[in-house]
Amino acid sequence: MEAQENSQTEQNAQAPKKRELALVSRSTYIKEKALQWIFFACAFLAVVTVILIFVFTMYSALPVFTDIGLADFFSFTWAPSEGHYGIMSLLAGSGLVTVGALAMGVPLGVGTAVYLVEIAGKRVRKLISPAVDLLAGIPSIIYGFFGMIIIRPFIAQLTGGLGFGALTAWFVLAIMIVPPITTLTIDALNSIPMGIREASYAMGATKWQTIYKVVLPAAKLGIVDAIVLGMGRAIGETMAVLMVVGNAPVIPDSIASPISTLTSQIALDMSYSSGLHRSALFGMGVVLFIISATLVGIVRLISKKKRG
Repeated sequence: MEAQENSQTEQNAQAPKKRELALVSRSTYIKEKALQWIFFACAFLAVVTVILIFVFTMYSALPVFTDIGLADFFSFTWAPSEGHYGIMSLLAGSGLVTVGALAMGVPLGVGTAVYLVEIAGKRVRKLISPAVDLLAGIPSIIYGFFGMIIIRPFIAQLTGGLGFGALTAWFVLAIMIVPPITTLTIDALNSIPMGIREASYAMGATKWQTIYKVVLPAAKLGIVDAIVLGMGRAIGETMAVLMVVGNAPVIPDSIASPISTLTSQIALDMSYSSGLHRSALFGMGVVLFIISATLVGIVRLISKKKRG
């Protein structure tokens, strides 16, 4: 009888604790579900925003595709006042500027990353790393001023022209793409296990042999990822390029001749354009959107290969 009373007492004492645990568990469950739906809404909003931007841009560009056709749109004459809306000279300008910037910026960015990860001491690394991060935070307009005031006169003396053109843009964009390339290359190099380096040293390889024969090949997918994202930055840059390329929508005679790019022409013409002219600018936006989507797809494919 006494044992039954003790058991009943214990059950009565445990009942409030169970109810309290149940309430806590239910409260936690509700909070977690609410957070789950909030995060889902954020992700869904990002997807919807991308879709809406593409739909809006494509809808605004439809008149130029339907009225003048793709053949005329992808021709070499850009003269809206005469009814010519060919963007190939602008597309060629964007390509020329991007390729030159990559040729100059990739060695600089990858070299900086290799030095910081493999060679530099802690004191030097603490000095250089913040400087690289600061480069990423400088506004594009400041790069444009630097290119126009400092680099352009130097190019003008070197070539005998005005200094506006692809060559000046190469220097400006090369500096601008160094931070993302350096940062992503550092991440790629840090992901390589230290055991691989130690095995190379054990085989008698020097530090430099280990870097270019072991570490860099092992990190090549991450480095390619960094280069592709740097390319996206170079293609999409507007203000700095606008200030140094000369804005002449023609196929250039040389790398020192004035040119125009897709982004710079959009920025120049959007404020006063109308009708087919405005639609053609949105058509350029569609082309840039497709290029950006292609680059993102390449990055995703590379990332998938890295995980595989």
